[in-house]
Amino acid sequence: MILKERIQAFAQLGERIKSLSNAETDNLCFRAGNGNSWFTAESVQQALNAWSESLTEESLSTWVKDYVLEPTTPKKVGLVMAGNIPLVGFHDLLSVLISGHIAMVKLSSQDKILMQFMISEINAISKTLGTNIIHAERMNEADAIIATGSDNSARYFKHYFAKHPHIIRQNRTAVAVIKGDETAEELTNFGKDYFQYFGLGCRNISKIYAPKGYDFVKLIDALMGYEKVLDHHKYRNNYDYNKSIYLVNGEPHLDSGFFLMRESEALVSPISVLYYEYYTSEAELDLTLAKHHDKIQCVVSANGWYEGSIPLGKAQQPELSDYADGVDTLEFLSGI
Repeated sequence: MILKERIQAFAQLGERIKSLSNAETDNLCFRAGNGNSWFTAESVQQALNAWSESLTEESLSTWVKDYVLEPTTPKKVGLVMAGNIPLVGFHDLLSVLISGHIAMVKLSSQDKILMQFMISEINAISKTLGTNIIHAERMNEADAIIATGSDNSARYFKHYFAKHPHIIRQNRTAVAVIKGDETAEELTNFGKDYFQYFGLGCRNISKIYAPKGYDFVKLIDALMGYEKVLDHHKYRNNYDYNKSIYLVNGEPHLDSGFFLMRESEALVSPISVLYYEYYTSEAELDLTLAKHHDKIQCVVSANGWYEGSIPLGKAQQPELSDYADGVDTLEFLSGI
């Protein structure tokens, strides 16, 4: 298949997702939730909607236009996928296939149902494209590797795949920067970045930087509409556990009734906890964020006022060119 045909095939996939009947969507959500109880119907629908909007001929063509993606000899690219949020591994699969290579896929046990659905739909749209997807438990025959995991597994991947061209991804998170004059609506939008997918994604905010003396009551009040997260048993268990630990240890914290806030210099907070840290000047903030550059996936701020940030509420709406860990996957694939 030439690039134009591959683009058209994925655009058809986007249309197929949009055309799913209520019964098909409900069935998919039910099976995904059985496979991973963090995958609620709402979160699965959010992921499907996001991909249906991204997989358009216009978006795909814009994304690939600056690359040469017609390999003379397609390579086998091993994909070791994560499964922390719905369809988190699909971007890698899309990247490999749109590049004209062969995907050797090791699905995460946490996200098999949704990924198998997408692969099945690709096969239905294009048998040629479908034959370029190989399910594999071992990557012995791979020519290159894209692996996503924890900091610990990344060390293993880097050692094991040292002789292969590779992209090895580690733990990352998102942070928010506020300056104190945000509107209630802007602070409510912050809730999308924090609560969506229960904070399990690398683009979920785990920490907020605020000016010295900021009153977090404004933020908590703006987020009250998200208290339904407590209806999820796993989230509630995390909330109850972390709250009890803070109380038993006498650790200062803020309790909204459905999430906790704690001052900390650490970057990654537990589920149901939002860390915060004060800054006294923008220059000080710049230095702090620079220190954590390799662990921050994205920064959000109201209307993207902070340089290099994206608007509040948009963290979970990445463009096709917003690559995990900031490593250009298409550039990597075009060079192997």
